This record gives sequence, C-alpha cells and structure tokens, in this order.
Amino acid sequence: MISTKGRYALRVMVDLAEHAGKGPVSLKSIAERQEISKKYLEAIVKDFVRAGLIKGSGGRSGGYILCRAPEDYSVGEIIELAEGTISAVACLAKGAPECPRAGKCKTLAFWNEYDKLTRGFLYNKRLSELV
Repeated sequence: MISTKGRYALRVMVDLAEHAGKGPVSLKSIAERQEISKKYLEAIVKDFVRAGLIKGSGGRSGGYILCRAPEDYSVGEIIELAEGTISAVACLAKGAPECPRAGKCKTLAFWNEYDKLTRGFLYNKRLSELV
C-alpha cells in the first residue's frame, strides 16, 4: 500500500511539472493548491532535493523546480524515493540478503511476478502522463 507520504510526494511532483518552465514554485503555493501542510511538504522536498530530483532556491522569489523534463521522471522512482522499497515482500527488496528459503519457497515465484507487474506499471508511467 502506498502511504500518505508517497501520495503527497507524487502530488508535489505533478504540481512542479504543471509549473515547469515558469520559474521556482514556492512550497507555500504548492501546499495551498494541494491542501497539504507546508511542514509535511518540507520533509518530502528535502528528500527530493537530496536525491537530485528537484532543485531548491531561497529568497523572496525562491522555490522549487524539477531537475529534468516531466517525461524523464517515472512514477516508480518518485514513489520509491518517498516510500523506500516498493517490493511486496522483504526478501525481494533491493539489497536484501538472499533468503535461506528461496530454494524451497512455494510462493517466491508468485511474489516475483507480482513485483514485476507492480514495478513495470509504476516505472513505465511518466510524470508527464499525470499532468
């Protein structure tokens, strides 16, 4: 399940994509349009700036802009940055140690297929498609 943080992160990125090319967008204006507290958004944008998805600038006319064109962002990378792993089970998460039951697990193939479908869907959807 995608948490509130993941849903809000996607809404922030859609808002920034809608204003791409128009200069920095203030967090206050995003918060007002998206009806999300500015304080909650601060944590989200901090992670996105650190990861290089958006750039922030201070000052009176400061705000945030996308680092790339909206079509160059996948929904999957946005959700995964906000949520952490999107794998259905811990043993399939990126960087997880190999499960000692992998050779005899009757459900591993099911979870692999589920992860492929989910990741394929999220990573093939572009931010530009949501604008």
